[in-house]
Amino acid sequence: MEQRYPVIQLADAIEYQEGSVVSKTIINQKTGNVTLFAFDKGQDLSEHTSPYDALVYVIDGVAEITISGHPIRVSAGEMIIMPAHEPHALLALEPFKMLLVMIRS
Repeated sequence: MEQRYPVIQLADAIEYQEGSVVSKTIINQKTGNVTLFAFDKGQDLSEHTSPYDALVYVIDGVAEITISGHPIRVSAGEMIIMPAHEPHALLALEPFKMLLVMIRS
């Protein structure tokens, strides 16, 4: 019997792919979105800005997130907020999974 309100194990909801960044949209609404990401070691997101605050919750692994030139090491179980309009980038120091929550308001 299919569960109407499924419980999702975040770590198992997305898989690593060698040499790649994988993303999976969980919620996509005009008011915001929730996206899972899996980064292989050494993969990155180049520096960019967003008009909205973004919350990153680390599910697995370790990454370096740089916000306005300040590198911050984050690992499983931690979260960080990347403020709107501040340049940020990400580098996976080992295979790394994260949940990204962006509220557009």
